[in-house]
Amino acid sequence: MVTPGQQRTRPAPAPLGAGVGTCALSATDLAADPARPRRLPYHLLVLTTAGHGTVEIDFVAHRCRPGTLLWVRPGQAVRFGAGPGLDAALVTWHRDLLAAAEITGVPVDDLPGPARWQLAGEDEDAILSEVAQLGVDCARHRSGAIAAGLLRHQVAVLLLRIALLDDGARAVTSVAEARTFVRFRRDLEAGHAQSRRVEDYAARIGCSVRTLTRASLALTGRTAKQVVDDRVALEARRLLACTELSVAEIGRRLGFGEPTNFGRFFHREAGMSPGAFRAWAAAAETPAGVPQPAAGEGSRVPAPRPAAE
Repeated sequence: MVTPGQQRTRPAPAPLGAGVGTCALSATDLAADPARPRRLPYHLLVLTTAGHGTVEIDFVAHRCRPGTLLWVRPGQAVRFGAGPGLDAALVTWHRDLLAAAEITGVPVDDLPGPARWQLAGEDEDAILSEVAQLGVDCARHRSGAIAAGLLRHQVAVLLLRIALLDDGARAVTSVAEARTFVRFRRDLEAGHAQSRRVEDYAARIGCSVRTLTRASLALTGRTAKQVVDDRVALEARRLLACTELSVAEIGRRLGFGEPTNFGRFFHREAGMSPGAFRAWAAAAETPAGVPQPAAGEGSRVPAPRPAAE
């Protein structure tokens, strides 16, 4: 029951009828209930407006202060840590809201893509202005085709501005390698629970394993096999942290016929057993014996398996 003077909160700023939603972090329970990561079925932009804190995206901790911008993709595990006076402007939109032609060059569903920016100067002013106007228009225009078109185009402009933040820092890769890797990632998203064989993905794309590995190395610095294993291990982490499914059921969902095989795979990838990882995720503390990465803007616990030599 909400007593007089209290503000009712909602679980998350779900997109409204037009497919776009905005609100303040303080108006949700996202920061008030950090006990367990959660997975949202839509995109979430987090623009820190006050205070300091930490936000985990797929178990990578990002330190936030005014001007910090985070992008959480659909299905990623997110958890907001407590911080002194932490607040943020939140923008959400459905994953199928925008056509590819509206956001050419923007890695909308690129999970390995950039997730954190520290805005400054004209970039900060422009993005703050876009987010503020989007919030005003979401409140004023709640229905109708024209309103929906306005909000959709505002989200597209915001994403294009964000894409420009990394425009000068992108690795130089060939068009063919980029296209091959994009197709690989799409197939992997759909098929990682059915196959962990690079040969299967190469056959579906119509290229050799060597070509697929070369494209993966160029885009991520990881071999195609490592990209596959990384994706399966990530899904295992998400299911362990965000659901009550048993370890055996999670293993079956990810294509492991025997729980022991899943346990060995997960320990190799994550550096601990599935049960230990679930306990860490629930407690938000590092189990004894797990090495800590160096301090920085983001840190991952547990550390990922190093690349094979």
